Amino acid sequence: MKVEKVTNIPEFFKIVDSCKGRVELLTGEGDRLNLKSKLCQFLSMGQIFSKSEDLHLEIVASEEEDLQRLCQFFMENQ
Repeated sequence: MKVEKVTNIPEFFKIVDSCKGRVELLTGEGDRLNLKSKLCQFLSMGQIFSKSEDLHLEIVASEEEDLQRLCQFFMENQ
């Protein structure tokens, strides 16, 4: 799922933490960050919450129900 920006930081990570499978952030540079890791959450904040026009991020969930949960979050918070 392509992501432009995340505006509700605490709720986003609450959803990520509740996911059963892996949730990864793919950056435009090809980095893969495990968003269930608190260290990666901290490191990814600068990219996730940037308002840059050329930001190319993608969130990948290993479980279908996690992907649906994330999609619901983005639909409600955009």
